[in-house]
Amino acid sequence: KPREGEVDGVHYRFASPQEFQELVDEDGLLEWATYGGNCYGTPRATVEEHIACGDQVILEIDVQGGFQVRDKFPSAHLVFIEPPSLDVLEARLRGRGTETEEVIASRLKRALEESEEMESYDYILVNDTVDQCVEELHHLIQSQHLKAGNSRTLMDRIKTELHELAESL
Repeated sequence: KPREGEVDGVHYRFASPQEFQELVDEDGLLEWATYGGNCYGTPRATVEEHIACGDQVILEIDVQGGFQVRDKFPSAHLVFIEPPSLDVLEARLRGRGTETEEVIASRLKRALEESEEMESYDYILVNDTVDQCVEELHHLIQSQHLKAGNSRTLMDRIKTELHELAESL
């Protein structure tokens, strides 16, 4: 169910349990999990459309979902974003004012479980302040564009130009 202020199709796409199960059964989700009593998933078609257009796709998903994505897209980069401490995480959860004590306890337990998987990730960022974490994530994404393997078109163009230049000399 949407939290206060969340809008279907803007913040998330909200679905009934039956609709969600149909997507799971039809392999219509790239990844999915149950978290805090709610089901979450990423529509496969949406991600594949963006990738086909050459877009960079960023998913905000849990550890289980990250591994599902990596299974389907081995070149995916997994970034583990963690709070500076468990106390800060608890304060943030409580500060929302939307979670019950049971949900807070469940999320803290889940954080511990997920921390056991950090070593399987490619990068780890600490979300001390949102602006700093976003900036670090932006730099990380930009650095991926600089990898030689991600610059095939540029490398081909440079080689072609150099071969043409060499032939004209």
